[in-house]
Amino acid sequence: MKRVKLIVAYDGTNYCGWQIQPGAPTVEGELNKALKQLTGEEIQVIGASRTDAGVHAYGNVAVFDSGTPIPGEKLLFALNPRLPEDIRIVDSCQVEDDFHPRHCDTRKTYEYHIHTGRTPLPTCRLYSHWIPRMLDADAMNEAARYLVGTHDFKSFCAAQTQVKTTVRTVLGITVEQQESDLYVTKTDMGQKPERSDTTFSQDIVIRVEGEGFLYNMVRIISGTLIKVGLHGWPPEYVKEILESRDRTRAGETAPAKGLFLKKIEYL
Repeated sequence: MKRVKLIVAYDGTNYCGWQIQPGAPTVEGELNKALKQLTGEEIQVIGASRTDAGVHAYGNVAVFDSGTPIPGEKLLFALNPRLPEDIRIVDSCQVEDDFHPRHCDTRKTYEYHIHTGRTPLPTCRLYSHWIPRMLDADAMNEAARYLVGTHDFKSFCAAQTQVKTTVRTVLGITVEQQESDLYVTKTDMGQKPERSDTTFSQDIVIRVEGEGFLYNMVRIISGTLIKVGLHGWPPEYVKEILESRDRTRAGETAPAKGLFLKKIEYL
């Protein structure tokens, strides 16, 4: 018997989250099914992050125990043909028998993707949150600085969250803007139209790094920074939200489809 670690990437659009739910498609359920087909064993994977319905991942981590003779580093090649196209193992290896993906010190990185512009792009609809107005990325970065460090993030978690403490450490938050070359206005052939709020679009990524996060924490942080980016709140108001420990003071929970679990690093 050996313990194998998997790095798992998936498109969360068609799944009710990572964790197994009766009668519902989940990422964990598909992994268990593929492992049973491969090994003939009843295997229950253990995931590092139990992402919500619609959330995507480039690098979630899972482990399982098996008596298969297939070397750990070869298991990705054997598993991928048995998985749906929207789930892929990007790496696999054997680890120590006592390694547990949720009981180790980690650094997790999430990204929240936003597309702005007059018209939502059909190619972005499943993987970003569309906003019909431009965002002030500088103001968002200024606001984000108030959230870096060890704080009580009760204002930034779902109201019914049941945990021993709402104190968490955020190691960094950045808001990166990429200007798009897409314009939606008529112009003479070969001429580039002038930029304006109605024709110019942005691709924005909010990147959040931390040791661990509360339920919906990254999505609420993203919703709050979006409100700042729309000039609904000044950046310094985020400090008041944090200190209030009141969920109703923070922004909306941003839609799940824009959220990606980028990577998990074990320290």
